[in-house]
Amino acid sequence: MSSSLELLERLGLQPFRPRPPWWGPDLQTLRDTLRPDVLPEHPRTRLELALGPSSQGKGGSLLAWLDPPAAEAGFTKAKALVLLLHGLGGSSEAEGVRRLGWCLNRAGFAVLRLNMRGAGQGRELASGTYAARCSSDLAPALEQARQLAAGQPLLAVGLSLGGTVLLNAVLDGAAELDGLALVSSPLDLAQCSATISSPRNRLYERWLLERLRQQTLNDRPQPNEELEQHLRRVASIRAFDDLITAPRWGYSSVEDYYQQASPLPRLLAPELAQQACLPPTLLVQALDDPWVPAYAALALGPPLEVVLSPGGGHNGFHSPGGCWSDQLVRRWLEQRLGSSVY
Repeated sequence: MSSSLELLERLGLQPFRPRPPWWGPDLQTLRDTLRPDVLPEHPRTRLELALGPSSQGKGGSLLAWLDPPAAEAGFTKAKALVLLLHGLGGSSEAEGVRRLGWCLNRAGFAVLRLNMRGAGQGRELASGTYAARCSSDLAPALEQARQLAAGQPLLAVGLSLGGTVLLNAVLDGAAELDGLALVSSPLDLAQCSATISSPRNRLYERWLLERLRQQTLNDRPQPNEELEQHLRRVASIRAFDDLITAPRWGYSSVEDYYQQASPLPRLLAPELAQQACLPPTLLVQALDDPWVPAYAALALGPPLEVVLSPGGGHNGFHSPGGCWSDQLVRRWLEQRLGSSVY
């Protein structure tokens, strides 16, 4: 915890404290669903980022929205481009993605909110579904994001599973970033799957499963009748990954998928510090996260910068001054650029 406090002090930020009435991990986790923020209208540009071959076929595109820096904040030129990636069952329109994007826009960043394969309004552009390790999809999208950055730094932020996807892409050498931040991101998929299936989390799991089920049923072409019947009967995230995710991405089993797509073993490898592909990386994790066990983050240190907060829930961190993790990520990204002004 001392290293977390040192990093917060360096960034001029106080430790997290909850905003009433959002006390405890569950209300922090659910706040965005129960009371979403009202965000201002902001100009945006629709982009379709072409995909290369993957285990799910050729062609297609990922839908992204490019949000410019906020003109009302006095910015006429972006200081950098930040790619934002959503979590499991989410999309570029998820509350946390949009709010963080607006926070960064007001700080002078251009933001690229990307939909993974099968997510949100982009499901018509590429058949199939995404996975925690889908670097073949991320590589062409990030290459095009680098071109959009037009010589400016390219940074990335992943919320929940989006952070896992980005981290795996970096470790696979499929992405070159100037900085990467992860908030509430799973690092051990087997442990996360077991945690979300625990009795206290059954309502969460049913909610997530319904989103994943609908994404898959809305796929084009639609699943055959036998697969649809199996899909409607799945009762856990693990069963969904066994039926859909693992075979679609070429894994021999759900156990193989969880092992190969979990970043933790590679992060703990002795040679990590010598891997040139790993950019400056921030990991933000709440110790009371009901979905993602904190033990993985507790095991990590340099070259990663790890902020462990006693509270905050899963991708919550709602504090009296707004979303604390949004402010933390913004300040950390600004520090990467050497433009920190608080």
